[in-house]
Amino acid sequence: MELGISPLITSSMLMQFFVGAKLISVNRHIPEDQELLNTAEKLFGLLMTVGEAFAYVLSGMYGQVWDIGIINATLIILQLVIAGVIVLLLDEMLQKGYGLGSGISLFIATNICENIVWRALSPITIKSDHGTQFEGALISLFHLLATKSSKSDALYQAFNRQDAPNVTNLLGTIMTVLVVIYFQGFKIHMTLRHRKIRGVFYPYTIKLFYTSTFPIILQAAFISNIYFFSQVLHRKFKGNWFIELIGKWRDVDFGARAVPIGGLAYYMSPPKDFSHFIADPIHGVFYTTFIMTS
Repeated sequence: MELGISPLITSSMLMQFFVGAKLISVNRHIPEDQELLNTAEKLFGLLMTVGEAFAYVLSGMYGQVWDIGIINATLIILQLVIAGVIVLLLDEMLQKGYGLGSGISLFIATNICENIVWRALSPITIKSDHGTQFEGALISLFHLLATKSSKSDALYQAFNRQDAPNVTNLLGTIMTVLVVIYFQGFKIHMTLRHRKIRGVFYPYTIKLFYTSTFPIILQAAFISNIYFFSQVLHRKFKGNWFIELIGKWRDVDFGARAVPIGGLAYYMSPPKDFSHFIADPIHGVFYTTFIMTS
């Protein structure tokens, strides 16, 4: 699931752009036209999945091709393509009514829940400046309390460590979810009266807190594509000043992933914590402004 839902969202965005720009003529009142549009989105998503899979492998995301071998590189491409096809098929099933809600929203919710649970309970050990620790914030908390003689130092390290998820991040995430759920329930119930027919009233509800996944989906797709192309270009043309303006990346030990450390990709990534926000206020202000305006 390396590619995630990025090909699906990107293909949908591009097809909608083509329709809005009148590059493709679609009459949404005709079922055949709508079905052709959906089929074109799925086909375009499949082509993007294949293209991104080749780009990931050939750019050296999993090592140079001559180091990992042609057979391993081919197997990685097949794995990425098959995973992308499964995502497309699951989205198709949900669109046909076999499930609850839209496929993209469910995929995003599943991915968020997976990240929260994994970062809280991951049993993987990582190397840090303070020695070997567990990646999961809660497991690390109990491990530090059990192994360190100074409980205050153990609590401080568990709540404020910089090289892995900490308890402060977990508590902040939980508080954010609870606040959103609380404000989501704020509603005003009004009664509308018909002007021409006496005694006819209609209930009408106004939400005071607007929460929709569509802006988040568009924003996530845009950031995901910036990250993808930035990583590919940085690995292929490392040291080029223009490429580093788009994004400069550094490999990290835990999670076997890369993190942005410069360029546009860095400023579009969230600060690690409040201390990082204070240490680099330009990054914090840029990210906050970008999230609020987009």
